[in-house]
Amino acid sequence: MAKQFPQLEDAHRKFIEDQHMFFVGTAGAEGQVNISPKGMDSLRVLGPNRIVWMNLTGSGNETAGHLMQVNRMTLMWCSFSTRPLILRTYGTAQTLHVGDEGWDELADLFPHHRSARQIYDQSIEIVQTSCGYAVPFMEFQSERDTMQKWVDGKSDNEIRAYWAEKNGQTIDGKPTGVPV
Repeated sequence: MAKQFPQLEDAHRKFIEDQHMFFVGTAGAEGQVNISPKGMDSLRVLGPNRIVWMNLTGSGNETAGHLMQVNRMTLMWCSFSTRPLILRTYGTAQTLHVGDEGWDELADLFPHHRSARQIYDQSIEIVQTSCGYAVPFMEFQSERDTMQKWVDGKSDNEIRAYWAEKNGQTIDGKPTGVPV
């Protein structure tokens, strides 16, 4: 039932835009494989073979560390309502930090967020859809305000200190390249 495509088609783009969350999967050369759920208004499809997403401060920073080791990334969306569908994009990704060339242009695509840690720019090599028949129905209620409340209670220096303490290494002890 899985189908592969060389690029995103209009129906894929519409499906992505309709989802409230996505998942990112990465792995280094050794160690743990990471899969993280992402939400908020943090992803943009920029073309048939390009997706960018803004990564906000979190308790870990596996994606950044993995991409420093092995430049590959999978993004996945699944429908929790309407017709069942899973969509994945496979490719490579560039990591951008504040001050890097291209950061300002890409950051302007998103709502301003003081705890924006990286922007990932994925070059898509393969798009795959599959049935999603086993994905349960779930109803979206709202975005969480927990991240914004946390950020509002911190100064910029406190956010950077958190990055230094919690986000400088992967769980396997590899560097993440996060600026502090």
